[in-house]
Amino acid sequence: MPVEITWWGHATCTIEDSGVRVLTDPLFVRRFAHLRRRDGALPGPAAAVADVVLISHLHSDHLHLPSLSRIAPGARLVVPRGAVRAVPGLRLLRRVRGLRITEVVAGDEVRIGEVRVRAVPALHDGRRLPVGPHRSPALGYVVEGGARTYFAGDTGLFDDMAQAVGPVDVALLPVGGWGPYLGHNHLDAGRAAEALARLEPRAAVPVHYGTYWPIGMDRVRPHEFHAPGEEFVRQAAVRAPKVAVHRLGHGEHVRPEAAG
Repeated sequence: MPVEITWWGHATCTIEDSGVRVLTDPLFVRRFAHLRRRDGALPGPAAAVADVVLISHLHSDHLHLPSLSRIAPGARLVVPRGAVRAVPGLRLLRRVRGLRITEVVAGDEVRIGEVRVRAVPALHDGRRLPVGPHRSPALGYVVEGGARTYFAGDTGLFDDMAQAVGPVDVALLPVGGWGPYLGHNHLDAGRAAEALARLEPRAAVPVHYGTYWPIGMDRVRPHEFHAPGEEFVRQAAVRAPKVAVHRLGHGEHVRPEAAG
């Protein structure tokens, strides 16, 4: 599996495969709305270097316009269908920053160099909150080059997950959230371990935990901030013992074929 995964925090990862840099759901700020970054250094300029940026859904911690403004002009931005209409700031990014925006639904494919990106379903509310109708689906993506890497975005378990995603080598799975309670259609550590058992990848990296937390709530269920990564490793060892799980620190990277 000639692929390298870097976790920058939250749902933001770089997938390097076949000479192509793929960036997921970039979030490069110390504070936004009611959240602040409690762990990990703020990603530097290298994190914003990408050939293609994948946006899983329209929530502001996944489609963050100020972070997207750091992406170098000319990069391709892949977003759920309807995103440009629902988030007018994307039009400004396209005009001012020269980002090439492609809207997709599950089943669509986009090719960038030697890499093919396939959009797959996710079970999650894809609206731009707190306002706006539900006009865009939530998506995951499979990045296919020398390896097949599944970025789940935000999702809950759904019955045909393995069939919809297809065979994958590496799974980047959310295992927590940004607050003391997970809402509907999210994966916690246990459900993410069950997803591993269904998907049967060779390797996995837990994401979407241990980065942002609501301001003023440091003492409210603090284990929900720190614990999901370790709990995922523990439960994955029971439910999917053949999968090599790599729990990364912020800014750390792994080549699964070398470290598995």
